Amino acid sequence: MGPAIYHPRLWQLNRHGVALGFAIGLFFGFLIPILQIPSAAVVAVWLRANILVAVISTLVSNPFTYAPIYFFAYQLGSLITSFASRGAIENSIDNAMLYESSSQLYLLIDYFFTLGKPLLVGLSVLAVTGGAVGFVGVLVLWRIIILLEWQRRRFRG
Repeated sequence: MGPAIYHPRLWQLNRHGVALGFAIGLFFGFLIPILQIPSAAVVAVWLRANILVAVISTLVSNPFTYAPIYFFAYQLGSLITSFASRGAIENSIDNAMLYESSSQLYLLIDYFFTLGKPLLVGLSVLAVTGGAVGFVGVLVLWRIIILLEWQRRRFRG
């Protein structure tokens, strides 16, 4: 990334850079459980967004918020995919009993793939909507702050 990281737009606090950095950080914060900070930083450099905001906003997912985020993402993914997880898990347990020698490994793999699809769909939806809402939210909040500042200056002067 060498000289690209010294580009002034990556470090300035302007409306579009901050909004894009926030959206990138939320996207990677929700979507990728590991390497989210380096991923957000690389994409921020590539898209000329504010790196610091992108990196800090990835911390929306941290050890305290992983469980609620993943639970909500799984519920959302189950709703979207119309996935009956309880029946599928019970079916995988029944199938695992057929394979006495490798039943634990089979059960673990089948359980992972049973939960994986709704979780992946839910995390993807959260990442995209979180990024979009974050981008628009920062732009709207920035505009409101500017309008309030203009009003304050007009009444003072």
